[in-house]
Amino acid sequence: MFLEVGLPSRLALSLVLTVIIFPSSLRSQTDEVHVIPRDVHPPNSDGYATTGNADPALQNTKPLRTDVSLVLVPVTVRDAMNRPVVTLKTDNFKVFEENQPQDLRLCWKEDSPISVGVILDFSKSMSNKIEMETAAVREFFSNANSQDDYFVIAISDRPHLIADSTDSFDELQRRMATTVPDGNTALLDGIYVGLRKMRTARYTRRALLIISDGGDNHSYYNTKQIKRMAKEADVMIYSIGIFDNMPIPVFKTIEEKLGQHLLTEISELTGGFTIAADNREKLPEIAGTISRALREQYILAYRPKNQTHDGKWKKIKVQVMGFESSFPLHVDYKKGYISPG
Repeated sequence: MFLEVGLPSRLALSLVLTVIIFPSSLRSQTDEVHVIPRDVHPPNSDGYATTGNADPALQNTKPLRTDVSLVLVPVTVRDAMNRPVVTLKTDNFKVFEENQPQDLRLCWKEDSPISVGVILDFSKSMSNKIEMETAAVREFFSNANSQDDYFVIAISDRPHLIADSTDSFDELQRRMATTVPDGNTALLDGIYVGLRKMRTARYTRRALLIISDGGDNHSYYNTKQIKRMAKEADVMIYSIGIFDNMPIPVFKTIEEKLGQHLLTEISELTGGFTIAADNREKLPEIAGTISRALREQYILAYRPKNQTHDGKWKKIKVQVMGFESSFPLHVDYKKGYISPG
């Protein structure tokens, strides 16, 4: 059965059932995501370096966990042109947990408001791409839900917040126009700040959009720490990698060469995806595509057959079956969850 459920009905459902993966608002507020810091001072949630002890949220506290009655899995299905496939029914989906097939209980399409963080690369290498980056942000928000709330983080040598929902879009554009690209790329620190800010976001649906032309070369946090943080967070990460001269891009540094892999790895871990722009002129089109994909998600609900509470990571696999398509479909979803301990 395929259910077109209105937002009030879905909220009522989520209040009755304790869930995992989505939404995050039902999780214990004391079980915070954490990473173990290095012996230097990290950026705080506003993107600035701390001067005292390291962020207490990064100390060795227990990982985020919750009891689970029903697992809710947000799924996006795209065709070869990255357009959302919106005509699927419950019978088109198969879900596996730890390679064991699960019985879907509910399936609906989701287009409720969302909290969005946009992470923009303002390093020196972006100097000749800022105009298209600004156009991409404009296109992303023009396809958004008018009730969404948002914030925007610019990254160079360090991340810093340049706008949030208290600012008008005109004000955001003005601040982007007056932010001069310079310095290195603290991409991982920018993702850290974005994920931290999402903990107090207005809505349970949460996503980050990253626009960058290369990898990280100036962060306090490392890839392992940010992957762990992203894995435990209920935030989908989407990325646009700007790599001119595709499909054989010319990379100036090893960080740029590894940048596409880094963006793809972190995005797919969270249920999002990365699109590589082979030409900076395509940035606005791609940003609009990602914004529309956020409006065309399916939510799959199942009760795990294995109810063992062992505190371990449970792998999830989602397949689309019985749908006629000339090309393979892209199925994007978070790849697992931590079971109750």
